[in-house]
Amino acid sequence: MLKCLNVKMNKGFTLMEAIAAIFVITAGLVGVLSLVSQTIASSTFSKDKLIAAYLAQEGIEIVRNIRDTNWIQNAPSWNTGLVPPSIDCSSGCQADYTDQTLSGFTGNPLNIDNVTGYYGYGVGNATKFTRRITISEPATLPCPVGICLNVKVEVFWQEKGVQHKVEAQENLYNWY
Repeated sequence: MLKCLNVKMNKGFTLMEAIAAIFVITAGLVGVLSLVSQTIASSTFSKDKLIAAYLAQEGIEIVRNIRDTNWIQNAPSWNTGLVPPSIDCSSGCQADYTDQTLSGFTGNPLNIDNVTGYYGYGVGNATKFTRRITISEPATLPCPVGICLNVKVEVFWQEKGVQHKVEAQENLYNWY
């Protein structure tokens, strides 16, 4: 009779086995949730960096458009509106895709138009992105003075208390 009673007691889990199983399952869930959280944060940063890269390239395109408009409208010089004295951008410039001129950098963030999805300084909701355009006339090769302008565009944003920056740079030439 005693032998039968002993067999019944060995069929279930002990309290220690149950606690160990709960610990293993909990550790696995915490690991998976941590990985999901890091993946979401990483994808958000990647999205913001991609937007910033496109905004930097757009800044260069804005300056290129002003240069090309000078040629089309037979302006006195190919770089009218891009260098002093026609513009004072000592701390940088700003412009959006609708502008035909640059203005002084104010540090205001770009807005996003909810209807068109375009970034600019007009209507829309403020974003975390700020764009500064710097134009200089280099004194050395490969970009001699009077023939070329060095355009540098920086896009800044802050994420979780950390300042990020994407920079694009290009030389624009008077090839016309």
